[in-house]
Amino acid sequence: MTKVSTEMVGNSLPSKLFYRFCRFLCLVILRTWNRMRVEGRGNLPTSGPYIVAPVHRSNLDTPIAGVAVTSRMRYLAKDSLWKNGALGWLVSSLGGFPVARGTADREALKRCIEVLEAGEPLVMFPEGARQAGTELTPLFDGAAYVATKTGAPIVPIGIGGSERIMPKGSKFIHPRKVHVVIGRPIPVPQAEGRFNRAAVKDMTEQLRVELQRAFDEAQRKAG
Repeated sequence: MTKVSTEMVGNSLPSKLFYRFCRFLCLVILRTWNRMRVEGRGNLPTSGPYIVAPVHRSNLDTPIAGVAVTSRMRYLAKDSLWKNGALGWLVSSLGGFPVARGTADREALKRCIEVLEAGEPLVMFPEGARQAGTELTPLFDGAAYVATKTGAPIVPIGIGGSERIMPKGSKFIHPRKVHVVIGRPIPVPQAEGRFNRAAVKDMTEQLRVELQRAFDEAQRKAG
């Protein structure tokens, strides 16, 4: 699937309705089975694109973030998924967009910038792959880099309990509590002139502090 056709599928009315339907199903399951609660929705920007930066402890973190944030979100997925037309439509409908596996990180970041410039919220896990434990692992600079390139704020999201309800290797969702804390948006610092690498590092550090704070609160309330 080409970039243009993928974007057309992802932004079509049927795909948007399908996303809403899937989000509703996840909402029902997470609220009834996992007693999921969300606090801080008032911190979400009401207009313009933004970057959602959740902690990553479970495969369920993406649907959990999708339920916590009311707007449809976009996220990276390997381009091989689009080799199957039906599967490609499904991933696009759920907010995914393709990135070539094995390409340089800058290509993925370029696609992220394009999505934000189109005015859509974007999910970026700043820890990268799934991690374990109560403390954040060192964050990548990707979210801060994309934020400084687009002017989109970063919204830290702490998710407490996801590692317990579906730990790595598990095929089942355990009936334990999930609590989500949406932190305040981190604005892009005002800078003049060319790209400032120091500003990216500073923003990543600010994200680390705010994300750990949200994660601590979410874990405490998840019990």
